[in-house]
Amino acid sequence: MQTAGRRVADVTSVTWDPSQYARFSAPRARPFHDLVAQIGAQDPAVVVDLGCGPGNLTVELAVRWPRATVRGFDASPEMIAKAPQDAGVEFTVADAVDFDATGVDVLISNAVLQWVPSHRELLRRWASQLVPGAWLAFQVPSNFAAPSHALMRELAGSPSWRHRLAGVLRGTESVADPAEYLDLLAGSGMPADVWQTEYQHVLAGEDPVLEWMRGTGLRPVLQALDPASAAEFEREYAALLREAYPAREYGTPFGFLRTFAVAVKA
Repeated sequence: MQTAGRRVADVTSVTWDPSQYARFSAPRARPFHDLVAQIGAQDPAVVVDLGCGPGNLTVELAVRWPRATVRGFDASPEMIAKAPQDAGVEFTVADAVDFDATGVDVLISNAVLQWVPSHRELLRRWASQLVPGAWLAFQVPSNFAAPSHALMRELAGSPSWRHRLAGVLRGTESVADPAEYLDLLAGSGMPADVWQTEYQHVLAGEDPVLEWMRGTGLRPVLQALDPASAAEFEREYAALLREAYPAREYGTPFGFLRTFAVAVKA
Protein backbone atom coordinates (compact mmCIF):
# COMPACT_ATOMS: atom_id res chain seq x y z
CA MET A 1 0.00 0.00 0.00
CA GLN A 2 1.38 3.38 -0.99
CA THR A 3 0.25 6.76 0.30
CA ALA A 4 1.70 10.12 -0.77
CA GLY A 5 4.84 8.44 -2.02
CA ARG A 6 5.53 6.64 1.28
CA ARG A 7 5.01 3.07 2.27
CA VAL A 8 2.64 2.67 5.24
CA ALA A 9 4.63 0.95 7.99
CA ASP A 10 4.28 -2.80 8.31
CA VAL A 11 6.09 -5.38 10.38
CA THR A 12 8.86 -5.83 7.81
CA SER A 13 9.56 -2.14 7.21
CA VAL A 14 9.99 -1.14 10.86
CA THR A 15 13.39 -1.25 12.55
CA TRP A 16 12.99 -2.46 16.13
CA ASP A 17 14.96 -1.63 19.27
CA PRO A 18 14.85 -4.67 21.59
CA SER A 19 16.19 -2.70 24.55
CA GLN A 20 13.50 -0.03 24.26
CA TYR A 21 10.81 -2.65 23.77
CA ALA A 22 11.96 -4.47 26.92
CA ARG A 23 11.59 -1.40 29.15
CA PHE A 24 8.02 -2.42 29.91
CA SER A 25 8.50 -6.17 29.71
CA ALA A 26 6.13 -7.04 32.58
CA PRO A 27 2.99 -5.27 31.30
CA ARG A 28 3.78 -6.32 27.73
CA ALA A 29 3.97 -9.94 28.88
CA ARG A 30 0.56 -10.03 30.56
CA PRO A 31 -1.50 -10.34 27.35
CA PHE A 32 0.74 -13.19 26.16
CA HIS A 33 0.12 -15.11 29.37
CA ASP A 34 -3.62 -14.38 29.25
CA LEU A 35 -3.75 -15.61 25.66
CA VAL A 36 -1.74 -18.80 26.15
CA ALA A 37 -3.72 -19.71 29.28
CA GLN A 38 -6.79 -20.29 27.10
CA ILE A 39 -5.09 -22.78 24.77
CA GLY A 40 -6.20 -26.29 25.66
CA ALA A 41 -3.70 -28.31 23.62
CA GLN A 42 -2.39 -31.20 25.72
CA ASP A 43 0.54 -32.71 23.84
CA PRO A 44 1.21 -30.80 20.60
CA ALA A 45 4.09 -31.87 18.39
CA VAL A 46 4.83 -28.46 16.82
CA VAL A 47 4.26 -25.10 18.53
CA VAL A 48 4.99 -21.82 16.73
CA ASP A 49 5.27 -18.31 18.15
CA LEU A 50 4.88 -16.06 15.12
CA GLY A 51 6.26 -12.61 15.84
CA CYS A 52 8.23 -13.82 18.84
CA GLY A 53 10.26 -10.64 19.39
CA PRO A 54 13.32 -11.29 21.56
CA GLY A 55 12.02 -14.76 22.43
CA ASN A 56 11.83 -14.39 26.19
CA LEU A 57 8.17 -15.42 26.20
CA THR A 58 8.60 -18.12 23.56
CA VAL A 59 10.83 -20.14 25.89
CA GLU A 60 7.88 -20.43 28.28
CA LEU A 61 6.07 -22.45 25.60
CA ALA A 62 8.88 -25.00 25.67
CA VAL A 63 8.39 -25.31 29.42
CA ARG A 64 4.65 -25.80 29.09
CA TRP A 65 4.97 -28.33 26.24
CA PRO A 66 8.37 -29.99 26.85
CA ARG A 67 7.86 -32.70 24.22
CA ALA A 68 6.96 -30.25 21.46
CA THR A 69 9.23 -28.74 18.84
CA VAL A 70 8.89 -25.03 19.61
CA ARG A 71 9.80 -22.48 16.95
CA GLY A 72 9.92 -18.70 17.14
CA PHE A 73 9.75 -16.49 14.04
CA ASP A 74 10.13 -12.73 13.79
CA ALA A 75 10.65 -10.35 10.88
CA SER A 76 13.18 -8.31 12.86
CA PRO A 77 16.81 -9.50 12.73
CA GLU A 78 17.47 -7.23 15.73
CA MET A 79 14.88 -9.07 17.80
CA ILE A 80 16.01 -12.56 16.77
CA ALA A 81 19.62 -11.61 17.58
CA LYS A 82 18.51 -11.14 21.21
CA ALA A 83 16.68 -14.47 21.44
CA PRO A 84 18.13 -17.09 23.81
CA GLN A 85 20.03 -19.77 21.93
CA ASP A 86 20.10 -22.48 24.59
CA ALA A 87 16.46 -22.70 25.67
CA GLY A 88 15.25 -25.53 23.45
CA VAL A 89 13.60 -23.21 20.93
CA GLU A 90 14.44 -22.72 17.24
CA PHE A 91 14.50 -19.00 16.36
CA THR A 92 14.36 -17.78 12.75
CA VAL A 93 14.02 -14.45 10.95
CA ALA A 94 10.86 -14.74 8.86
CA ASP A 95 7.90 -12.63 7.76
CA ALA A 96 4.43 -13.56 9.01
CA VAL A 97 3.02 -12.93 5.53
CA ASP A 98 5.05 -15.83 4.16
CA PHE A 99 4.33 -18.27 6.99
CA ASP A 100 2.80 -21.65 6.10
CA ALA A 101 0.85 -23.21 8.99
CA THR A 102 0.88 -26.73 7.54
CA GLY A 103 1.96 -29.22 10.20
CA VAL A 104 1.60 -26.79 13.11
CA ASP A 105 -0.43 -27.93 16.12
CA VAL A 106 -0.42 -24.64 18.05
CA LEU A 107 0.05 -21.32 16.24
CA ILE A 108 0.39 -18.24 18.45
CA SER A 109 0.68 -14.64 17.31
CA ASN A 110 1.01 -12.04 20.07
CA ALA A 111 0.72 -8.34 19.15
CA VAL A 112 1.91 -8.77 15.57
CA LEU A 113 -1.04 -8.93 13.19
CA GLN A 114 -1.84 -5.23 13.63
CA TRP A 115 1.32 -4.59 11.60
CA VAL A 116 0.09 -6.80 8.72
CA PRO A 117 -2.57 -5.05 6.60
CA SER A 118 -3.51 -8.37 4.96
CA HIS A 119 -3.85 -10.29 8.21
CA ARG A 120 -7.50 -11.15 7.67
CA GLU A 121 -6.52 -13.06 4.54
CA LEU A 122 -3.63 -14.61 6.47
CA LEU A 123 -5.99 -15.91 9.15
CA ARG A 124 -8.18 -17.54 6.50
CA ARG A 125 -5.13 -19.11 4.86
CA TRP A 126 -3.77 -20.46 8.12
CA ALA A 127 -7.20 -21.85 9.00
CA SER A 128 -7.23 -23.75 5.72
CA GLN A 129 -3.72 -25.13 6.34
CA LEU A 130 -4.20 -26.28 9.93
CA VAL A 131 -5.42 -29.82 10.53
CA PRO A 132 -8.46 -30.68 12.68
CA GLY A 133 -7.63 -30.29 16.35
CA ALA A 134 -4.95 -27.62 15.77
CA TRP A 135 -5.10 -24.38 17.75
CA LEU A 136 -4.79 -20.79 16.54
CA ALA A 137 -4.42 -18.03 19.13
CA PHE A 138 -3.70 -14.36 18.57
CA GLN A 139 -3.88 -11.03 20.34
CA VAL A 140 -3.84 -7.55 18.80
CA PRO A 141 -3.88 -4.07 20.33
CA SER A 142 -7.27 -2.39 19.88
CA ASN A 143 -6.40 1.05 21.21
CA PHE A 144 -5.78 2.87 17.92
CA ALA A 145 -8.49 5.38 18.81
CA ALA A 146 -6.93 6.04 22.24
CA PRO A 147 -5.07 9.32 22.85
CA SER A 148 -1.68 7.58 22.63
CA HIS A 149 -2.31 6.82 18.96
CA ALA A 150 -4.84 9.49 17.97
CA LEU A 151 -2.56 12.32 19.13
CA MET A 152 0.37 10.84 17.24
CA ARG A 153 -1.67 10.68 14.03
CA GLU A 154 -2.99 14.20 14.53
CA LEU A 155 0.49 15.59 15.12
CA ALA A 156 1.88 13.70 12.11
CA GLY A 157 -0.91 15.19 9.99
CA SER A 158 -0.40 18.75 11.20
CA PRO A 159 1.03 21.41 8.84
CA SER A 160 4.45 21.19 10.49
CA TRP A 161 4.82 17.47 9.89
CA ARG A 162 2.48 16.17 7.22
CA HIS A 163 4.86 16.75 4.32
CA ARG A 164 7.45 14.53 6.06
CA LEU A 165 5.13 11.93 7.57
CA ALA A 166 2.36 11.56 5.00
CA GLY A 167 1.27 7.94 4.84
CA VAL A 168 3.65 6.68 7.53
CA LEU A 169 0.93 5.80 10.06
CA ARG A 170 -2.18 3.69 9.64
CA GLY A 171 -5.49 4.52 11.27
CA THR A 172 -8.01 2.64 13.36
CA GLU A 173 -8.59 0.12 10.54
CA SER A 174 -5.37 -1.71 11.48
CA VAL A 175 -7.40 -4.34 13.35
CA ALA A 176 -10.93 -5.69 13.22
CA ASP A 177 -13.52 -5.67 15.99
CA PRO A 178 -14.16 -8.89 17.94
CA ALA A 179 -17.34 -9.74 16.05
CA GLU A 180 -15.51 -9.63 12.72
CA TYR A 181 -12.75 -11.91 13.99
CA LEU A 182 -15.33 -14.34 15.36
CA ASP A 183 -17.18 -14.41 12.05
CA LEU A 184 -13.95 -14.82 10.09
CA LEU A 185 -12.65 -17.71 12.19
CA ALA A 186 -15.94 -19.55 12.58
CA GLY A 187 -16.59 -19.14 8.87
CA SER A 188 -13.19 -20.72 8.21
CA GLY A 189 -13.99 -23.84 10.20
CA MET A 190 -12.44 -22.69 13.47
CA PRO A 191 -14.99 -22.11 16.25
CA ALA A 192 -13.46 -19.40 18.41
CA ASP A 193 -13.54 -17.65 21.73
CA VAL A 194 -13.01 -13.92 21.11
CA TRP A 195 -12.86 -11.27 23.82
CA GLN A 196 -11.41 -7.92 24.81
CA THR A 197 -9.51 -6.84 27.91
CA GLU A 198 -8.62 -3.29 28.81
CA TYR A 199 -5.52 -3.24 30.95
CA GLN A 200 -4.92 -0.34 33.31
CA HIS A 201 -1.15 -0.22 33.38
CA VAL A 202 0.57 2.04 35.88
CA LEU A 203 3.80 3.32 34.34
CA ALA A 204 6.70 4.82 36.25
CA GLY A 205 9.29 7.41 35.27
CA GLU A 206 9.33 10.60 33.25
CA ASP A 207 7.11 10.68 30.15
CA PRO A 208 6.39 6.95 30.49
CA VAL A 209 3.72 6.81 27.78
CA LEU A 210 6.20 8.31 25.34
CA GLU A 211 8.74 5.68 26.41
CA TRP A 212 6.15 2.94 25.83
CA MET A 213 5.33 4.28 22.39
CA ARG A 214 9.01 4.59 21.49
CA GLY A 215 9.16 0.80 21.66
CA THR A 216 6.14 0.17 19.43
CA GLY A 217 3.78 2.56 17.64
CA LEU A 218 6.20 5.48 17.37
CA ARG A 219 8.85 3.41 15.59
CA PRO A 220 7.67 4.24 12.03
CA VAL A 221 7.77 7.98 12.79
CA LEU A 222 11.24 7.86 14.30
CA GLN A 223 12.45 5.83 11.35
CA ALA A 224 11.02 8.28 8.80
CA LEU A 225 12.69 11.38 10.31
CA ASP A 226 16.27 12.50 10.70
CA PRO A 227 17.52 12.53 14.33
CA ALA A 228 16.95 16.26 14.93
CA SER A 229 13.43 16.15 13.48
CA ALA A 230 12.62 12.97 15.42
CA ALA A 231 13.68 14.67 18.67
CA GLU A 232 11.47 17.68 17.90
CA PHE A 233 8.49 15.46 17.07
CA GLU A 234 9.00 13.61 20.35
CA ARG A 235 9.06 16.88 22.31
CA GLU A 236 5.75 17.98 20.82
CA TYR A 237 4.21 14.52 21.19
CA ALA A 238 5.39 14.21 24.81
CA ALA A 239 3.65 17.45 25.74
CA LEU A 240 0.38 16.17 24.28
CA LEU A 241 0.75 12.84 26.09
CA ARG A 242 1.43 14.50 29.44
CA GLU A 243 -1.89 16.31 29.12
CA ALA A 244 -3.78 13.22 27.99
CA TYR A 245 -2.18 10.92 30.59
CA PRO A 246 -1.53 13.03 33.69
CA ALA A 247 0.80 11.54 36.27
CA ARG A 248 -0.57 10.57 39.67
CA GLU A 249 1.40 10.24 42.88
CA TYR A 250 1.45 6.46 42.35
CA GLY A 251 2.47 6.62 38.66
CA THR A 252 0.88 7.30 35.27
CA PRO A 253 -2.27 5.29 34.43
CA PHE A 254 -2.21 4.00 30.86
CA GLY A 255 -5.33 2.24 29.62
CA PHE A 256 -4.69 -0.30 26.88
CA LEU A 257 -7.44 -2.24 25.09
CA ARG A 258 -6.58 -5.55 23.42
CA THR A 259 -8.55 -8.13 21.43
CA PHE A 260 -7.93 -11.87 21.91
CA ALA A 261 -8.99 -14.89 19.87
CA VAL A 262 -8.45 -18.59 20.55
CA ALA A 263 -9.78 -21.08 18.01
CA VAL A 264 -9.62 -24.82 17.33
CA LYS A 265 -9.88 -26.34 13.86
CA ALA A 266 -13.06 -28.39 13.67
